[in-house]
Amino acid sequence: MKEMTAETRWETYLNPDRLPYPFCPGCSHGLVLDHLNAALVRLQLDPRQVVLVSDIGCSGLSDQYFVTNAFHGLHGRSVTYACGIKLANPELKVVVIMGDGGAGIGGHHLINAARRNIGVTVLVLNNFNFGMTGGQHSVTTPHRAVTSTTLEGNLEYPLDLCGLIRASGGSFIVRTTAFDPELADLLAQAIAWEGFAFLDIWELCTAYFVPRNRFSRRALEAALEEMGRGLLHREARPEYSRACREAAASQRGRPTLSPQPIPIRHAGRVERKTSVIVAGAAGQKIRSTATALGRAGMLAGLWVTQRDDYPVTVQTGHSVSEVILSPEEIHYTGIPAPDIVLLLAPEGRKVVGKVLAGLGPGTRLYVRTDLLPLETGAQIVPLDFDRARAGKKDMAMMALAAMLADTGLLPLEALREAVSLGQRPEIVQESLAAIEAGQGLLR
Repeated sequence: MKEMTAETRWETYLNPDRLPYPFCPGCSHGLVLDHLNAALVRLQLDPRQVVLVSDIGCSGLSDQYFVTNAFHGLHGRSVTYACGIKLANPELKVVVIMGDGGAGIGGHHLINAARRNIGVTVLVLNNFNFGMTGGQHSVTTPHRAVTSTTLEGNLEYPLDLCGLIRASGGSFIVRTTAFDPELADLLAQAIAWEGFAFLDIWELCTAYFVPRNRFSRRALEAALEEMGRGLLHREARPEYSRACREAAASQRGRPTLSPQPIPIRHAGRVERKTSVIVAGAAGQKIRSTATALGRAGMLAGLWVTQRDDYPVTVQTGHSVSEVILSPEEIHYTGIPAPDIVLLLAPEGRKVVGKVLAGLGPGTRLYVRTDLLPLETGAQIVPLDFDRARAGKKDMAMMALAAMLADTGLLPLEALREAVSLGQRPEIVQESLAAIEAGQGLLR
């Protein structure tokens, strides 16, 4: 790239060391790239402020021939990359070059980029088939057209890309051909547009679609006239990346969440890394109880990790949490053999059953009495929740309080303070009551 100055004028944005283009004889892709180059020359943009984004297919070969920035990615995902680039730096001009194959694969990306009106320009080099892989039909292949995958004629009807983008909220929409003498001007307008700009550029695939369908430029132009050509829609509305920046301007440079330090208030009694598994069912507050244990450990000056396992369903299925407490930093969060297990429901037993079977006397297992007997070598400590008339939501906190009272692992006062951190007053009172009730479970 030549050295940039304030007076630099670009006569071309093509890299002469890369030319000529590699496309098949008669392919329209080269015409589009020439028009794109002419549009960039007309706009005189700093090449460092332009990003060409492409994916897989013949059109994906395009970006390497320009002296701008380039990003090449997976088939159909070019619009996602472009949106990310634009959101990261709204000052950039981001141009997507994709084929009709990529438009079909990543159609939902097109829909949402148009809906948001994010300021990228999308060029669909639409030659009605997957050209690079042998001429298979795509979402824009005309009805009854012959391709390598529709040898008897395409039963499907083509997707109107411009209609899709219009319905999705795109604010600058063009349908034209690679042979349009006004294409460079349309491209320049699209790139300069503050919003989502979309160009459906019809082309000839001379390797596959043209010979299989006796298709010609005249037939292309005739089909285009039926659907409408040129600038089909232009509507000014807020561009998404700038709207995001403006909405977040008051927060710039500030943390999104204020820090909530947990000070050391209690003496730690854990002298080595100690692991605790809490296994129960959804709705038993397993995770929040494990979090309270972890916070109590932090209040006692310990390092803490927590891992949770639960299904995607709500209020049904298992819920298992693993907590590690350590006086030293924790670099591995796995628990080969826990030191302590709280077993509170059949759903949890089903998940940790194999772990229980392999435990030895070095593990203390606090378990609901109605889940006994168990096949395990661990020291069993039964918890009679029926006698305590404990509700489902109280069992986990009661079991935790019983375990701490029994082992002295952490001060109960640390647990009481932990349940008060960031909770609504009514939740705090429920938790404190469960802690008090839990201390009497083993008496």
